[in-house]
Amino acid sequence: MLTDAQKREYDEVGAIVVPDILSPEEVAELRRVTDGFVDRARGISAHDAIFDLEDSHSPAMPRVRRIKSPHLHHPAYAALVRHPHILAVLQSLWGPDIRFDTAKLNMKSAGFGAAVEWHQDWAFYPHTNDDLAAVGVMMDDMEPENGPLLVIPGSHKGPVFDHHAEGRFCGAMDPANRDVDYAKAVALTGKAGSITVHHVRAVHGSAPNTSNKERRLLLFQFRAADAWPLLGFPEGIEAYDALMASGQSSLAPRLADVPVRLPLPPADKQGSIYENQKGLKRKFFEAAAAQ
Repeated sequence: MLTDAQKREYDEVGAIVVPDILSPEEVAELRRVTDGFVDRARGISAHDAIFDLEDSHSPAMPRVRRIKSPHLHHPAYAALVRHPHILAVLQSLWGPDIRFDTAKLNMKSAGFGAAVEWHQDWAFYPHTNDDLAAVGVMMDDMEPENGPLLVIPGSHKGPVFDHHAEGRFCGAMDPANRDVDYAKAVALTGKAGSITVHHVRAVHGSAPNTSNKERRLLLFQFRAADAWPLLGFPEGIEAYDALMASGQSSLAPRLADVPVRLPLPPADKQGSIYENQKGLKRKFFEAAAAQ
């Protein structure tokens, strides 16, 4: 699925956009299903096992910023775990043996969708090697104004940065540390039906949605089958092997010389990255919006 040029871009930048992975019909079904979930959120007033809500959510004005583990709640989402075009992209990078991890649907509604502060996914779940990536399925056109994913090119080849605040994990980098040059960020834009693929160590974030357009990005975390989580898999080996999306599992983790920091002690606020990041005192995107 990937050309040599796309593979070089992924290696150099740490992220790529691949167009035309889903058909218009598949995108329309995902939108229809998602609209139904948002309507269901009228009946709740606090975060639960499915919904992570904007602070301004109300039954009269349902505002959902994340659907948690959507693959567990509707077959339209679950079908993408083993979508042949998505797996072909990953196999171009890692070979035939691919293991799924989990998924989430991050939603930035028009005019108020929340930012996600700068971070590395690697800080949340280090493995024995870093052949891991998040695949973002664009349910809407991603444009500069509606809060697309932003990535710092080449940051996936650098250190794993501190994601702690006052001694506890918070899932975000303190902008005052100036760990990277945020001015070099590139936006991963594209048409609905495209996917983004970003390396697990790539520094990334996203600004609020200030446009009049929806921005829904369905994120799936994948890893090479021989990348094993350093924090373990508490549900057992049978459940772990059931996550194989293609190829064969292995009992021989591949060990690579990669930097690691553990996400411990855990964040004070649990439930999603939005809650984790409330522990960060200085916020990049809030400061940028105020300027």
